[in-house]
This record gives sequence, C-alpha cells and structure tokens, in this order.
Amino acid sequence: MTKNENELKLTLSDLYNDNVVYNSRPSYVSNPWLKPEEHQSNFLTGREMLIADSMPMIVHEASITDKLVQLFALVGKKVPTHTYQFKNRETYEALLNRIVHEEGKAIYFQYIHSDDVVPDDCYAVQKETFVALNNKARIPEWTNHKFLPEREIVSINDFKARIKEWAFPFVIKPGDDLPTAGGYGVMICYDEADLAKATQRILEASDATDNLIIEQKIEAVKNYCVQFAYSEDIGVTYLGTAHQITDKYGFYAGNENVHNVPQQIIDAGREIMENGVKIGFFGVAGFDLLLDKNDDVFAIDLNFRQNGSTSMLLLQEELNSTYQKFYSYFSNGDNEHFFNTILKYVKQGVLYPLSYYDGDWFGKNKVNSRFGCIWRGESKESIEKIEQSFLADLEK
Repeated sequence: MTKNENELKLTLSDLYNDNVVYNSRPSYVSNPWLKPEEHQSNFLTGREMLIADSMPMIVHEASITDKLVQLFALVGKKVPTHTYQFKNRETYEALLNRIVHEEGKAIYFQYIHSDDVVPDDCYAVQKETFVALNNKARIPEWTNHKFLPEREIVSINDFKARIKEWAFPFVIKPGDDLPTAGGYGVMICYDEADLAKATQRILEASDATDNLIIEQKIEAVKNYCVQFAYSEDIGVTYLGTAHQITDKYGFYAGNENVHNVPQQIIDAGREIMENGVKIGFFGVAGFDLLLDKNDDVFAIDLNFRQNGSTSMLLLQEELNSTYQKFYSYFSNGDNEHFFNTILKYVKQGVLYPLSYYDGDWFGKNKVNSRFGCIWRGESKESIEKIEQSFLADLEK
C-alpha cells in the first residue's frame, strides 16, 4: 500500500504482525536498578501513540483523556482507538493475561516482566533473546568486540577489591539481566564521594545482582543515539540519529535532532543491529554511541527496544523544522494552569504534543500531570528562548 503525504514513512504497525500488542510500561515489580515511580511508568504508556498507526497498545487511562484529544487536534491528529486500557496494578496484570491467554496474542515488551506476571512464551521477541541483547555485560558479543571502552566484569563480592585498581573517573553498571532505563543503573564516579554512594547502591542490590561492570569513563565530544528498525519486509533500516542530553552523571534528559551524523556512527550502529537480527531480534533499537576527540566510536549502551527519541525521528518530515528537541515536563501542582500553558505553546506551532498524563484523572490536583513533547523551530537558540518563556509561564 502506498502511504499518502500525511502518513509517516514508517510506523510500528509496519514492523509487527496483527497478533502483536505493544507495551511500554515497566513491570509493577521493581528491581534494584529500575525503580520508576508509578505515575512515571504510567506516563510512558502514551509516548508512542502517534507512531503506532494501527498497532494496538496498552495505555493507562490517565494517558488517554480529553486533554490528549485537545492537544492532538491542534496538530491534526486523533487519539488512536486501538488501545487496551488499565487503571492500576490489578487491572494491568489482568489485562496482560487476558491478551495472552484469552486473545492468544503476543506482547512486544519494552521491559521484561517476571514469569509470575506473564508467561515467558508470550513475548513477541523471544524473551531469552530480548534479555541477552539488553544485558550490558554482553555488549562485546553484539559489537563484535569493537567500539568498547576499557572494561572489566567482576563478581559483586570482588568489587571492593577490584575497584581499588581503577583510577577516577570510571563508570559502574549492573552486569546481569535486570532491566535499567534513563541512566538509573549507571553510576559515574568522579571521586571518593561518588564511589561511596555507588557502593551503598550496590550493597542494596546485592541480593539481586551477581556481577558488576567497571568501565572507563569516555570523554565524549558527542553522545549519539543511533536508531534502526528491522522486519522481514523492510530489512535493516536506518531511522536516524539523535543527540543525547544527559547530565555529568549520565541521567537522561531528552534528545535533540542532529545534522551531519558521522558515517562511522551509522556504520557501527548498523553492524550492531545486524548482529541482533541474526539471533532473532526485530523492531526498533537505539544504541548509545560516543565519539571522542580522536573520532573513535565507543558503545556504552545498547537498547534493543524503542527509545525516547524514536517518535521524534519518525516524525521528522511532519515536524518540518531545522531544530527539534524531545523532552518531558511535570506540573508543579496546578494541573489546569500546566495544561493551559501547554495549549498556548502548541497553538503557536513550536510545541508538538506526543503524550499527556492527566493527573486530574485521579482527582483535582491529586497527582501532578506530565507532558511529553517535541520542541520545533529554526534554531536551537530560538527554541531555548521560547522554552525559557514557557518555563516562566508555568511558574506564574
């Protein structure tokens, strides 16, 4: 079927068959390296609505209220009707089991769930494959042992002895199958104070973690998230590259679009994607690749799943702007003012809505609302000025 000019070149329903349901929510059962707040996890369920096309999605009811209808209407979009909705942990877990057992469908998970929540054979991508590809300790296998910082995998019991052999700065990561996200499982240590904090976190995780990774801290010139998609129909397809916005400790704070991506970044990403496909992966993946001052590429994290900036890359042509920035905002307690401020900037054409978690679904100002969006304009400088006005308006 030929897509018309208002349709995306690629959507999630191009990648998965009709028997697959998309689920971006982490499990309610947390682990020591991924303890997302409940409302943040619910908020994540709305992020990919505009790129899903006809693919059914699991979405929290607060992420699909009339507020989202209003925002989408301003950019000529409609809220998808092919959603499975839940209210809380009980209805979420019951929904997963209804999809799997009663409807006989598979689920494309962003994050693994334990087998007491859903059976291992319900994953669209085989669970064993999905876990292996997202295990940080196994990154060398998927990079063909290239693009690697100096690193060492150690038993958690040997950690204190081995870390003495490393000079600051260095990075510590979990080296097992437990999922992480947004930098929560990454501990960058610049000094003894940072190491003391990391050691305490490791102690708290000792019952769930056997191995840790100690890794050289790369002094990066650029931090890229290079993304690819794969299905049998389209083969390995380059989606684009975003610049990662992180703080000095590696915590994720959004993405910007980037022009003139170095070819060695794209080539490295393609090689990694092809290795994942060889063992059974399909769908969207994004790889965090650093470029240092010598133009050397380093792979610091491989996310064989959708990434925060995936929507921004797939919406590039529709956004029709030189500069784009993917970001999220939280209300400071006045949800009505938060929403009205967002409306103002969406109407100006500089703010493109992706998702809205309506805190008032729980009762007036009982939960802070959240908004996922893309800033768009002719330059980074112009958008930064507009964003400062937006933030000032939020505080009024």
